[in-house]
Formats: sequence, structure tokens, C-alpha cells
Amino acid sequence: MSSIDFSWLIGGPQGSGVESGANVFSKVCAELGYQVFGKREFHSNIKGEHSYFTVRISDQLIHSNVNDVTLMISFDAETIFRHYDEVLSGGGIIYDSDLEKITTDSVHTLDNFFRERLHKELETKNKPFTIAGVLEIAKEKGVHLFPVSFKNILANLAEETENPRLKNMVRMFNVIGVSLSLGLIKMPPKSLLESIDSIFYKKPQIAEINKLAANYSYNYATSTFIDFPFTLPGIEKQSDTILVQGHQGTSIGKMVSGCRFQSYYPITPASDESVFLESHEILEINNDRPGSTIVIQTEDEISAMGMMIGSALTGTRSSTSTSGPGFALMAEAIGWAGMNEVPIVLTLYQRSGPSTGLPTRHGQDDLLFAVAGSFGDFPKIVYASGDIEESFYDTGRCFNYSDVYQLPVIHMMDKFLSSSVVTCKMFDPQKITINRGKLLDKIEGEYKRFALTTDGISPRSSLGLDNGIFWNTGDESDEYGHITEDPQMRIKMMDKRMSKLDLILKQVPVEEQIVSNGIHDYTIISWGSTKGPILDALKTLKKEGIEIGFIQVKMIHPFPEEIVKSLIKNVKTIIDIEANHSGQLGKIFKQNVAREIDYFILKYSGRGMTSTEIYDSLKKILQNKANKREVLEHGA
Repeated sequence: MSSIDFSWLIGGPQGSGVESGANVFSKVCAELGYQVFGKREFHSNIKGEHSYFTVRISDQLIHSNVNDVTLMISFDAETIFRHYDEVLSGGGIIYDSDLEKITTDSVHTLDNFFRERLHKELETKNKPFTIAGVLEIAKEKGVHLFPVSFKNILANLAEETENPRLKNMVRMFNVIGVSLSLGLIKMPPKSLLESIDSIFYKKPQIAEINKLAANYSYNYATSTFIDFPFTLPGIEKQSDTILVQGHQGTSIGKMVSGCRFQSYYPITPASDESVFLESHEILEINNDRPGSTIVIQTEDEISAMGMMIGSALTGTRSSTSTSGPGFALMAEAIGWAGMNEVPIVLTLYQRSGPSTGLPTRHGQDDLLFAVAGSFGDFPKIVYASGDIEESFYDTGRCFNYSDVYQLPVIHMMDKFLSSSVVTCKMFDPQKITINRGKLLDKIEGEYKRFALTTDGISPRSSLGLDNGIFWNTGDESDEYGHITEDPQMRIKMMDKRMSKLDLILKQVPVEEQIVSNGIHDYTIISWGSTKGPILDALKTLKKEGIEIGFIQVKMIHPFPEEIVKSLIKNVKTIIDIEANHSGQLGKIFKQNVAREIDYFILKYSGRGMTSTEIYDSLKKILQNKANKREVLEHGA
């Protein structure tokens, strides 16, 4: 029996409910036992521009999207123009039949660059510059077309329910589209209605109207659409599987890890984490862990850093989250925390830069800045999660690292992860331990906050602790915290702080620094969210009898050079895969390991990688047909 691998795409104008529709579809698929990987792409304006969501489902474990789409649902013209050529032969397009005469020039949100490319394709195929023209190309390719008038569905529904208001509720086009899709592939309708209830649980009247539209559309599809070769009736659901959105791994991780203060200034894509924390501020107390998190929106990122540092000085586990431009504003305060050995955790959701760049698009552009973006030397940890499940457990580790070694920890996330919706194993809070390091609850006798100790870590007082008086300053200081410019004391203090980097590499378990997915003649080195598409590409290659190794670097600074050297000593070809222009991990790798990268597979278009792209590039490398730099371009 062949495995199921089905990819679904919904598109529409920003603000038209594309994300809600995709969430309903994803919930239905997860409830019916399928593995889900979904990803949203959207413009940086509030309304009007093109937004789309791809959801891949399978009966096997999956970690990424693929290039091909099995079924596309569109209630606007732009989605058809932009994505018709992604639908594979044998796949299908459900579309609003009222759109067929629309021309490319009448869709004002089509940018000139894309319109020129589309016109060239239509001219080559001798097709008109219309929706009908691109649909003819799709049909000739072997794509099944399923036209339906969305307005007629609303009109008929309004008549049947004697509710004339329904006739003009175009906002329900997204639910109609999802329901038509589920009817076409014959998924049981019960989960559809339950998912709508779940999405609109705070608005029961809206939920009821949407369920009416869903029922009608589902029945219309099952009775009208024929000759589609894909059916997905459901499989046995695994009891320990949950459906989560990208930011929920770190946010729930912060709750469980005892983070009780988060400051932030709104910025895409980091804001979702703080908004989630704000909506779940009060938690039940479990295992002596306090049950509430204070979340404060500040006037800017500099203030967010200052408030977080102030909170951490009280002994409270404290954090913030931001993206590139906000992180740039935080750089000076991170240095202050490094000088004063303040434990803080900063979650850095990367996006495409520089400057404002592509504010709602993906990139792994900030690695070198996170590692080296400071004046003066001070110890910090830069740590990268590869997926949402990892990010939950890694958040707990980051807080422990911060407390134990008394330094800033920068937890690297990105837009690919934050915009994903995935099924994964249920998070286990019991696997997150809390280690506060040398945080004191009692002090007797003389106290030196920055005492010169054998391991470089000083006992830490918190504000208000009896006999625990200490001084903080941005200047160099002595063991008490008093300002000093004495050269010998400067050397001792610098050596004390910087010695923590060696201690980290010695004490942190190897499996928390590096994840080895096999070592072979050809071996990939990568970090962060490329993990998922890499694993799926390697799985496909393995089915063909091809083995390629994969080293996932999680502890990026300090870099575990001795571990990496031992892993690659017999590797013939090193392949660096990253979502940035310059191969930033490759630079760090070369600097520490003194070995060149043989091939780069890079993507910096602002779109996330697919496993298809990585698979194709790896095959070219194996066939000796690749350039040293393979640049990926898939994505509308």
C-alpha cells in the first residue's frame, strides 16, 4: 500500500480569511490522524495583497512542504495566476467560475515583474492573458478543473435558510473553499464542523453561520465533483500527537520554564509569541512553579531590554522576543547584561534584511550579527532550534544556560518556524528541568557579586536580598561592582567572564550542542529551520539507496569545534545549506574548523525552503552537475 502525500493550497487577498481557512483544514486533517505541515506566506501590508497557505498532509512523519500542489482552492484571480503551474498532473483546482474572464491587467496587485513573466509564458503557449488562459494550460497538463460559483452558493444558502444576509457574506468564501475541498477528497464532515466550532469558539453565532455554509458546500462537492483520483477518509489518530503553530513552542516553553516576565515591542514575526503569552498570562501552579507571566509592551526595543534586565536582577526569569531591526536596537543593552553577568533570554525571530528588508518573509540572515554584533568581548550563547517541537525543549535549556552561566542567551528562531502549523508529539513539561545555578536565597558574611571563582561563575544575589548588596555599572568593575580601570583587575575580570565559553563547551551535553543524523562521504552542515526540508530530502534519497550525512549545529556560539572536527574527519564533501546569501554558518565553520565548504545550497528570496528544492540540488551535487553555489528560487 503506497503512502499518502497530499499538498493543498488556499490563496486570497490579505485579510480575506486565508489563515482561518487553512487552520480549519489543518485541524480536520490532524483530527483524522494525518501528519500535517502547513506554512503561510503573506505580504507586509494589512489588507489586499496576495496571501497563501500551503498544507502538506501524509500518513508518514513529514517536516516540510514540497514544490508540487495536489489540490488548490481559489476564490480570487491572483491565486490562480500565481499558482496554477504548481498543481501537478492529476491534481485539481477548485476555483470561482465567475473569475474566468478576468485579465492579468485587471488584477492590480500583480506586480510588474511577475506579470511580465506570466505574459511570456502565456505567449509561448498561445493563450489569452486571462484566468481561462492559465486554466487551459493547467488542463492540458492533466490538472482536473472544478469550477463553482461562490456567489451562487451563498445565494442558494440564503434562500434555503431564509436568511437574506448570507447572500452578501463573501467573508465566508474561505470556509466554502475549505468545505468544497474536503467534500472533493471525501473527508468525513464531522471533523469539519468540530474544527469550525474550535476556531470560532468565542463567537458561537459566527460558528453556526459558517457551519451552515460548510455543510452546504461539502454536500455540493460530493454530489457535483467527480473523477478526482485522491480520497482521504482518515486514518487511526496517534494519541500523543498535537497540532501547534510556530510561536507556541517557545511561548509554552517559557511558561513551563518558569519565565515570569516578558517585555516586547511589536515586530513581525516575533509579536505572535508575546501576544500568545498575553492571552495565557494566568496558569495553574504545578510542581512549585509560579503560575503567571507578566507581559509588557514597551515604547521601543531599548526599553524592552532595559525592563527585562531590571526584572532579571530581581531574580525573576526574564525574556524578550524580537526580529532583526529590533535586535539591532538591543545590541548595547545586551553588552551591558554581558558585562554585569545578568541572565536573560532573547528569542530572535529572524526575517529577511537588511534594514526593513522583507518584513513578513523568511530568512536566516542574522546569525553573524547574533554571534559578533557587539562592541567588546563578553560571553553569550547563540542557540538555534530546528523545529517547533525542539523549540519547546530548547527554551527550557536556554533559561538554564542563562542562569547557570550568568550571561545573555540568544535563542535563534525565524519566520519559517513562526508561520508553520505542524503536528508533532505532545510537549512533555516533565522533561523541562529548572536549574537556577548559583542564585542565592541567603547570604551570610561579606558578599562580592563578581567574586573571582575557580569556575568563573560568581554566587548571584538578587535585588532586596539581605546582605546581598551589589553594584552594577556599564564600566569595568572590581569584585564588588565598583568601577575600576586598574589593568590587572581588568585582565582578571575579562578572563573570568570569557572563561565561561570553554566551560559551556565542556559541561553542556554533546547532544545539546550538535545533532548528528549520520556521517557519510557527502555530509550536510546546517542550522535552524532548514532541518525539516533537509530531513525529508534525505529520506527521499535514502529510498533511492543514497546516503548523505547531516550535522545540525544547535550551539553556534561558542562553536563546538572539537566535536565537529571529530565528526567530519573522514567526510569527503561538505555541503552547507542555509537561508541567507553569504552562507553565514559556513563562515563560522571555516573559521573554527579550518576547512572549506565544498558546496553551498542557499535561499534568500524570502521564501522558505522545500524538500523538493533540496533534493534536486543534492542530486545535482551527486551527479557533479552543481555550481559551488546553488541558489533556490521556488515560491510565489
